[in-house]
Amino acid sequence: MFRDTTASTSSHHLTSTAMAVPTVKFNNGKEIPILGLGTWKSKPGEVCDAVKWAIDAGYRHIDCALVYGNEPEVGEAIATKIAEGVVKREDLFITSKLWNTYHRPDLVQKGLNQTLKDLRLDYLDLYLVHWPFAFKEEGENFPVEADGSVAFSDVDYLDTWKEMEKTVESGKVRSIGISNFNKEQTQRLLDNCKIKPVTNQIESHPWLNQNALKEWSASKGIVLTVYSPLGSPDRPFAKPDDPVLLDEPVVKKIAEKHGKGPGHVLIRYQIQRGLPVFPKSVNQKRIQSNFNVFDFELTKEDMEALQGLEKGNVKGRCVPYDDAKKHKYWPFHADF
Repeated sequence: MFRDTTASTSSHHLTSTAMAVPTVKFNNGKEIPILGLGTWKSKPGEVCDAVKWAIDAGYRHIDCALVYGNEPEVGEAIATKIAEGVVKREDLFITSKLWNTYHRPDLVQKGLNQTLKDLRLDYLDLYLVHWPFAFKEEGENFPVEADGSVAFSDVDYLDTWKEMEKTVESGKVRSIGISNFNKEQTQRLLDNCKIKPVTNQIESHPWLNQNALKEWSASKGIVLTVYSPLGSPDRPFAKPDDPVLLDEPVVKKIAEKHGKGPGHVLIRYQIQRGLPVFPKSVNQKRIQSNFNVFDFELTKEDMEALQGLEKGNVKGRCVPYDDAKKHKYWPFHADF
């Protein structure tokens, strides 16, 4: 059981499950493990073993997406661990995401079916709209115009959401949510939906703590879930001279005090805020190590020091998707 040392108004209920991993309750009553394994940037040839190691280490929450290009290997790993009797399907919480080229209503089901086939699953625990903006359909995952710019589609995410709701009604998805939506986009969705999103999956870490979005979302019954909690140092578009969050002196000092690594501090920071988090790794020792965040607690002073590293919506963001800035639904024009 964890207390939220940020004095948040959030009232997410944490309960213990197997392997001592707490869960966070969604607005539909379903629960998500607070720690998981991320698979973005995990290459084919590496990700199958990574997921197997994670399940053996006690992870039960795996975060996937069609666009990552590795769901068939993730599916192989899951199937192997179920066949070995290490886990049952119902022990696992599997998330995936509808890619931008599948926003058109007639393509939503196609995107979901491809993911289910690749993951070898009958259902997903959570299915997210990956971004609020759409790309040109039925071609490459990253379509481009003749001038090399991103080829956009003008599909309205409200129309996409109506089809997302049908995936719940069909039984193929247990919960639906969004990812990378700002406050205004989320509110517009809330004003026009039958099924509320259970979560908004967003980038968050001490450089971009997302406190304002966290508090606002909690007031609407929406849990934030966190990607890139370590600042995504291996992001493919990082520049050689970009600062590295894991090297941040404040983070290293806190880690040293607790006899932990900087990564442990950054993961624990989100857990104490009550936010499900899923660091990515394909290294067996790192995957096992990242799981060791339940045997220490950051102090109030630690949390305040980490909150003090905030750089703001522009400077603090490591995954801005600037290539899509010209789309009317690019989300990061807003303060939050």
